[in-house]
Amino acid sequence: PEPTGDRPAEGRQQGRHHTDQHGDRPGRLDAMDCITDALSFFRQSCGRWRSQRSQHHLLHRRAEAGASLVEVAMVEADDPRLTALAELHKMDPSAVVGGCHVRWSGSMAWDRAGENHDSETVFALLPEDSKGCEGFLLRDMGYSVKEPVAGRFRLDEEKSLWLSTNYEMMDSGECFWFAGPNTRLRTSTVQGLSNTASLCMETRVLDGYQPAPANQAVATTSSLLGW
Repeated sequence: PEPTGDRPAEGRQQGRHHTDQHGDRPGRLDAMDCITDALSFFRQSCGRWRSQRSQHHLLHRRAEAGASLVEVAMVEADDPRLTALAELHKMDPSAVVGGCHVRWSGSMAWDRAGENHDSETVFALLPEDSKGCEGFLLRDMGYSVKEPVAGRFRLDEEKSLWLSTNYEMMDSGECFWFAGPNTRLRTSTVQGLSNTASLCMETRVLDGYQPAPANQAVATTSSLLGW
């Protein structure tokens, strides 16, 4: 279940020993002061990440391990790709506040010979509230279908980002949060034709990394829901 309730303002300013839904992590509170809305959450996510995943197949009662390399780059609100996404979904392009370009390259323990998980996607954020914490997330490629899809985003009071997408035959959801500036955690569920639950731990790649421009077709990155 999603967390509810308000976190006292003084918990951030005075309480470096405040315990939130993610545990007593003073360093996390300091690092997350820069996250004020969904767009700033994605900005904090920019860079290159190594992801370790444990995916549980509920029908088979088995767990599968996987690993991936994920690269996230910001895309400005006036980028033609974001304008095209908004128009495709019959939404106002002027409501787009920005987005990201994501590339991923990964593998799972049960992969067949020659199977890979390399791809990329672009998504746009269209907030519905004045704080920029809730609204639509438009992607040029979904998880279960390789075509544009519209989902929802919500940044809660603990600065965790929730994503949800409803497909014709399945529903998917993810929750992201930072354990620190260079550590991100993710849980995800897929319900429908395939029922899975996953936990990912992602660590930022720091040494010698130079971000590639978002308009270069470089195969690097991985995410269950394709962002």
